[in-house]
Amino acid sequence: MEKEKIIAVRKKEDGDLIAFQTNTGRELDYETALEEAKNGKLEHVDVFQKYGREIIRSEPDGKTENNLSELPEF
Repeated sequence: MEKEKIIAVRKKEDGDLIAFQTNTGRELDYETALEEAKNGKLEHVDVFQKYGREIIRSEPDGKTENNLSELPEF
């Protein structure tokens, strides 16, 4: 099965990410995206611990333009 890729994000006013859109058109809330990332269903994202909770981030590759926070909003 091919992994989905996050292509757009939704942010709160403070810039925190709250939802994601994949290349198949699905919209995932943060918790769903977190679970799918942990289960290896989303490509180019990592889950790690920060501030005592799990968060999603782009796989580090030295490019800022593909960071989740730099993706277009939907």
